[in-house]
Amino acid sequence: MKIIYRAASDSDADGLIELVSKCYEGYEGCILDVENEEPQMHYISTFFAGKGGEFWVAELDGKIVGSIGYSYEDGEFELKHLYVDGDIRRQGLATRLCDLVDDAATDLKIDKIKLWTDTRFHEAHLLYEKRGFTGKVVTRDLEDISETTEYYYEKALPVS
Repeated sequence: MKIIYRAASDSDADGLIELVSKCYEGYEGCILDVENEEPQMHYISTFFAGKGGEFWVAELDGKIVGSIGYSYEDGEFELKHLYVDGDIRRQGLATRLCDLVDDAATDLKIDKIKLWTDTRFHEAHLLYEKRGFTGKVVTRDLEDISETTEYYYEKALPVS
């Protein structure tokens, strides 16, 4: 299995939407409403560049099977949009994607990465905790079509 990790482009919209839709199907009540709630998926690279960040995709045989990005605004560095195709989870893909964000944070001399994650995404919580994130204490309700409640996580980074 040869996975290619690369910077995303706005032309990745269809593949990204397909990936996130597939991921949401695995969780009761998760509905992807791109037009009203996630329009940035149509122009993902431009969106993250405008937020001081970057966005990457992972491809397998020309199909997007993973994604991740970060925003960096007002001194806040936030991991965003980590998704991995359920058919190939637990093979190190999410770890490699998270490494891209960690490397970017290190290059920028960031001392803390924060993230918000749906309370239903239990596998993601385990990954984040394994990678040194702490959280699950603070929550927020998004009042979206999926009636999402999210946990807040953060991880301190050594700054050299």
